[in-house]
Amino acid sequence: MELHPRHAWDLTPAEAVTLQRQLRNEVVADQPIDLSAVRLVAGVDVSVKNERSRAAVLVVTFPGFLLVETAVAERPTPFPYIPGLLSFREGPVLEEAFGRLRAEPDVFLFDGMGTAHPRRIGIASHMGLWLQRPTIGVGKTRLVGVNAPLPEEKGAHVPLIDRGETIGAVVRTRTATHPLFISPGHLADIPSAVELVLACSPKYRLPEPIRLAHKTAGDF
Repeated sequence: MELHPRHAWDLTPAEAVTLQRQLRNEVVADQPIDLSAVRLVAGVDVSVKNERSRAAVLVVTFPGFLLVETAVAERPTPFPYIPGLLSFREGPVLEEAFGRLRAEPDVFLFDGMGTAHPRRIGIASHMGLWLQRPTIGVGKTRLVGVNAPLPEEKGAHVPLIDRGETIGAVVRTRTATHPLFISPGHLADIPSAVELVLACSPKYRLPEPIRLAHKTAGDF
């Protein structure tokens, strides 16, 4: 599929932070996704082993979750692990995998953050600028923000707030399991992101597209 690269990846951590502060102004995080028009959803994940990164992008039908296409890429890991700068570690291999896609997903679900990020530009937001398609961040652990107590039942969700700003939602995708931290990436908003993630999580804690991508990315 066509990508819209914005910069080179060979940056220092300090340069990466400066770039994030510039790019965050281009992120659109208040645009509802028309869920009635969603037919294909992509799950996106990267696994790192022995300083090699493997990206997997799995495209499935929605709501049936039938596999349509798998795109993978593998290369040396180019950037250290620094919280808040995940996109500079995973972006290059993801760019390669996205470039191999023939399908045109309506939405991309990322194993990582969108606006639930100290500078409001996690990997789902950052790569959303490359894709120019709706993207959603699905974090397994909290990166930033606080929330009110969350009920135990599936479907419960409360706002995730940082410095007085609502940056996402804490969502229970399975009863009595740890919640997920959902936020818009790009061309999305919080309510439609939460609704789609819950619709993609009929059985497991992780949304089905990400669960499949996680298995594929780790298989090397």
